[in-house]
Amino acid sequence: MALKEIILPNDLAAAKGPEEEILKAAAACGYGANASFAIKLALEEALTNAFRHGNKCDPCKCIRLRYEVTPERVEIEIHDEGEGFVPDAVPDPTQPEYIDRPHGRGIMLMKAYLDVVEYGPVGNYVRLVKLNK
Repeated sequence: MALKEIILPNDLAAAKGPEEEILKAAAACGYGANASFAIKLALEEALTNAFRHGNKCDPCKCIRLRYEVTPERVEIEIHDEGEGFVPDAVPDPTQPEYIDRPHGRGIMLMKAYLDVVEYGPVGNYVRLVKLNK
């Protein structure tokens, strides 16, 4: 699949179509159930962070989603219109003072399931890569 770019409204429901397209393309390229789960989880977490934390649920803002699926890798880039954040400043959700919180595990999960999770210098861009192993 060639590189594709979509501008999404700041509405999580709008991401379902592209998510399904990415997963369908991954399956066609030979990604198994575990890889598909990882891609779906990371994509949902990253988009949720962009919509809620980056764009602050502002319906006037958009998300730019770029993705490419090849037999070797799935690469996804998500840009929001927020002010950004410092990823290293996000508390470790495995620490005792944060363990009981019902949120705050998205970055940890993305890093656990993907091969690459990179943030841009401003913090309003994330690049996700899953290799087909």
